Amino acid sequence: YTSGAVRLWDTRAWDYAAPVLEPLRGPDDAGAPPHVAFVRINSALAAAAYEDGTVSVWSLMVGREPVHRYQHNQRIQALALAPDGAAVATASGFEVKVESPDDRGFWHTTDTFEIQKLVNFLNLVPDVTGSPVAVAAAEDVVYLLKSPDPSKVLHSVYGQPVTCLDVAASEAAFGVKSFGWLLNEPNQILLYNLETSQCLKKLGNSLGDFSCVSLRDSPPNMLVTGNKDRRVRVYDLRQREPLCSLHGHALGVSAVRMDDWKVVSGGEEGLVCVWDRRMGTKLWEMHARHPVRHLWFNSHSLITANVPDEKTPRGAGLADDDLTAHRKHRGVIYAYEFSAEQQAGESVLPICRSSYDEVTGYNYNIGLAVPYDDI
Repeated sequence: YTSGAVRLWDTRAWDYAAPVLEPLRGPDDAGAPPHVAFVRINSALAAAAYEDGTVSVWSLMVGREPVHRYQHNQRIQALALAPDGAAVATASGFEVKVESPDDRGFWHTTDTFEIQKLVNFLNLVPDVTGSPVAVAAAEDVVYLLKSPDPSKVLHSVYGQPVTCLDVAASEAAFGVKSFGWLLNEPNQILLYNLETSQCLKKLGNSLGDFSCVSLRDSPPNMLVTGNKDRRVRVYDLRQREPLCSLHGHALGVSAVRMDDWKVVSGGEEGLVCVWDRRMGTKLWEMHARHPVRHLWFNSHSLITANVPDEKTPRGAGLADDDLTAHRKHRGVIYAYEFSAEQQAGESVLPICRSSYDEVTGYNYNIGLAVPYDDI
């Protein structure tokens, strides 16, 4: 939160009281606490980076006090947490720092990398044995950060900035923006092998910038992208052309994710869409006020977060005269449940079990495309 609080929620329990994970505040920390800039979580750890350059790491098993805390001198541009291990990477200024615990559980700085440009995106490579490996995109350069090598340039084309990044165990996928005046080099997704540093594939041919890409959580040989041109594209890495192109957002796509048969996308206008990839149709949509900045789902649940662009609007402070502006400026997190495994009679609201013959009822703001047009 902008109040400096970090809360941990368990979405499996609907009546769960979320504890506030307090940062360690010393006696000298007077005044307003710094805003939280980034949060990340995996199965064992939660990490938060603050606007003042502080990073706190908590264990999900042990108490509310951070198990590790460290400081950068400048604002943090990116935070990454290893998907399956205990490692945290942060980028501040021209420095990328990687921290992890040793065999006895004591945290320390594993690596510090100096690079020439400001980092926009940072990921830790999953399933790595030994020292953590990071991939950083800084303006128009993509670095592979691995000790003991110095920062190795994976990709660099002057004037073609990287617009999104995702990393799997042996590959990295990122969007590059073309020169505005070079029509033979459109905006593309590039796929690189992290072991050989070779470009494996160039995907896409779009006038809009690629704004998000999901490689690690996609099925094998697949990836899904979102674009500023309002389209979601699903690619098979063995082909150049997309398998399907889904159009249903009014503004650019800001978050995207897929599994074996469905795609979930979020847009800058606040719309979340669930698609059936096999039929290329939208199953349902949900709208909230702010852009969708994060989404995650598995077979039975979906988490989406709508985060406002303006973090400190007028009317949002306690000292302001008009407090009515406060609530509408806040972001919102939704937790949905896909109830396919439950008995239909138990899981679906009575109004959603109506048929064509019954009078149209209120549909709870959920626009359903199937099995009937309106409820």
